[in-house]
Amino acid sequence: MEKKGDRKNAQQNGPNQDTYTIEKLPDKVLLQIFSYLPHKEIGRLARVCKKWRMISSDSRLWTHVSLRPDVSGLHVTNIETLLALIAVRFGPSLRYIELPIELITHTVLQELAYKCTSLTHMLLDFSTAMQLHDFSDLQTFPSRLRTMCICLSEVIFMEGFMRKIYNFINGLEVLHLIGTYEKVTEEEEEIYEVINIHKLKSAVPNLRVVNLFGIIFVDDSHVEALSSNCIQLECLAINYCNKFTGSTLKLLLQRCKKLKSLLMQQTSLKSEHVMAAEWDKTVLQELDITATELSTECLIDLLTRIPALRYLCAGQQDGFTDQVMKEWIEKGNVKNLVALDLDRNENISEEALGKLIKMIGPSLRGLGLSNLPHITEHFWNAMLQNLRNSRILIMGMPEDCCPKIQQKIHVDSLMESIANNCPGLERLEIRWDADTLRFSDRSSKAIDLVRVKCLRLRCMTLADGKYFELVKSNFSRADRGTVVRTTTTCRVTLCYLLLYYKDLLFN
Repeated sequence: MEKKGDRKNAQQNGPNQDTYTIEKLPDKVLLQIFSYLPHKEIGRLARVCKKWRMISSDSRLWTHVSLRPDVSGLHVTNIETLLALIAVRFGPSLRYIELPIELITHTVLQELAYKCTSLTHMLLDFSTAMQLHDFSDLQTFPSRLRTMCICLSEVIFMEGFMRKIYNFINGLEVLHLIGTYEKVTEEEEEIYEVINIHKLKSAVPNLRVVNLFGIIFVDDSHVEALSSNCIQLECLAINYCNKFTGSTLKLLLQRCKKLKSLLMQQTSLKSEHVMAAEWDKTVLQELDITATELSTECLIDLLTRIPALRYLCAGQQDGFTDQVMKEWIEKGNVKNLVALDLDRNENISEEALGKLIKMIGPSLRGLGLSNLPHITEHFWNAMLQNLRNSRILIMGMPEDCCPKIQQKIHVDSLMESIANNCPGLERLEIRWDADTLRFSDRSSKAIDLVRVKCLRLRCMTLADGKYFELVKSNFSRADRGTVVRTTTTCRVTLCYLLLYYKDLLFN
């Protein structure tokens, strides 16, 4: 005999049951769903119905906005449309905005100052400019900015614009000036000093972080100028500023007592200038001297004098030898090290690297030993048991790299060792090319181990080929399709471990 409760359940589950659709969700739930979507998609959803248009216009969805089409896909075609968006959609909720050259006018900047009172981060992209708008009528500028990024043009001089904003940016804590390093192809090309850093430094005394990236005219005098007024400086990045030689390093370290992070990749450092600086009196914790061609003597002097280094990128250094490693271990302080990248340092032996990793392996969070032909899977299998707390690992030789590695890499045993020893791994790059990697029928099992045991893994980069396709399909079947990427579109670095990583992001 049918029970009363069973009949009631049947009625609830029958065809007359009310259907729940997305239209019946509360507005606050829809708003939360929309918050996970890029602005380009939100703009499309606004065309669906009146309710979705209302949700799409909520200013809480528009706190961080990029109007650079090549970055966000959003393209505002005229100033009037942008002014309407500032008034109706952005308003006081806007905290971050990126503007392309065609939208940087005195009217827009003044409207942002009046209407967007919470605006603290701004990016102004002048990189493609051939002519600036007229800023003679600019009366005000957003005055609560804490972070400002200016993408410089090769030929447009910024001083007229900068004079108008000097009085409004003295609260800046983070400044990015992005140059045109990749656009310069000939050394004979005339170089213009398109922004006056010597004048700018007086307007920004509260800077904590300065990033001068790829600016071809920046030299030691510009670094000296910044250090003379920005004594609160904690992080200075001058990567790809080829004219910097380090002659003002001594002054910089004397003046900026709080400097913890100094990034000088691909600069023209001279060993005598580096050795003249008083490294032993600093609180420096992070150093990048990649591709600076320092001598062995200089590297020994530098590494043995820095009191408590936690982050070191010193790749592409022919002078980085076993002797440097020996002196550093014996006379320096390596116990605080959490990130180490020695890319392309072929003069370091497997034995010397093994000794260092056995000493500091448990404290390391990131290790990059790529482009070293003598470091194979046998070395990694032996060392991974010492790297149980690692979050980032970079290994292997890229395709067409010279000298070419001769032996095959048995990747299955390597993957199993990674899975069993590094449960907290977040980023992994294996650069050996498809011709070098050897895998077998049990490869799927090894990949399964990595996927199941390394649950925090968000990026695994592999060279194109059959093994890449095998790994990608494995993760895709588990709905983790975004994890596996190719070396042609993605590269892993240790920069995620920088103390000022979020402040240094500029694009």
